[in-house]
Amino acid sequence: METKEKKVALVSGANTGVGFQIAKALADNGYVVYVGSRSLEKGKAAAMEMGGETKAVQLDITDENSIQAVVKLIEAEYGYLSLLVNNAAISHVGKAGRTMEEVLGAQRASVAPIDEMRAVWDTNVFGTLALTQACLPLLHQSTSARIVTVSSALGSLTLNANPQNPYRAAFDAVYGASKTALNGVFLSLANELENTNVKVHLVSPGFTATALNNFQGTDTVEEGSREPIRVALAEDMPTGSFTGPENTAGAGYDLPW
Repeated sequence: METKEKKVALVSGANTGVGFQIAKALADNGYVVYVGSRSLEKGKAAAMEMGGETKAVQLDITDENSIQAVVKLIEAEYGYLSLLVNNAAISHVGKAGRTMEEVLGAQRASVAPIDEMRAVWDTNVFGTLALTQACLPLLHQSTSARIVTVSSALGSLTLNANPQNPYRAAFDAVYGASKTALNGVFLSLANELENTNVKVHLVSPGFTATALNNFQGTDTVEEGSREPIRVALAEDMPTGSFTGPENTAGAGYDLPW
């Protein structure tokens, strides 16, 4: 069973971007880190670059067999999980190479292809919850466990209902609304688990330049990873928190749901 010397984490989508930075920070802080990646080869390369006690695992959160294989591996090797970081996400499934503006234009509620919307939600909402549900028995075997889900302030209904919000035009029905659904699902989970050993946190990296937005974000990956890393390493935050970055380095601030 778990000892104070060994903290075990699983990070989905950990081979690149914010997920890579979170996984590396955890490894640097003594965690055993399972580096989840749809491509095992990319995961192995990322784990090698991270160093520490990192283990690459093939993980496609839309594939139940892939999820179960990872869960069974962790169960066999440790029997518990201290931390699950839900980072894997996609912004669209349409034509590659489009600008962020082109993608957003095609994902407005009036024109969004329903099959593409389903595909994005299958990863961002249903796949994320499927992985979480599969990991819960391992998390319950830990003395004190946490679930950290990387979301987005773009999913906040409060912010997007405010005409003064300069980013509300970017609230599309495919990616943006998938984060709204994700926030709701994990707030529900936080409420359900509030009297258990498992804490639930949501965190927004801010407008970070990653493949999700064709690298058009205003913050570097290192800047955008600060708050997710802080939350992933923090063990004393209240469950149900939803935080995002500040304009200066340091602790994040609470976001409106």
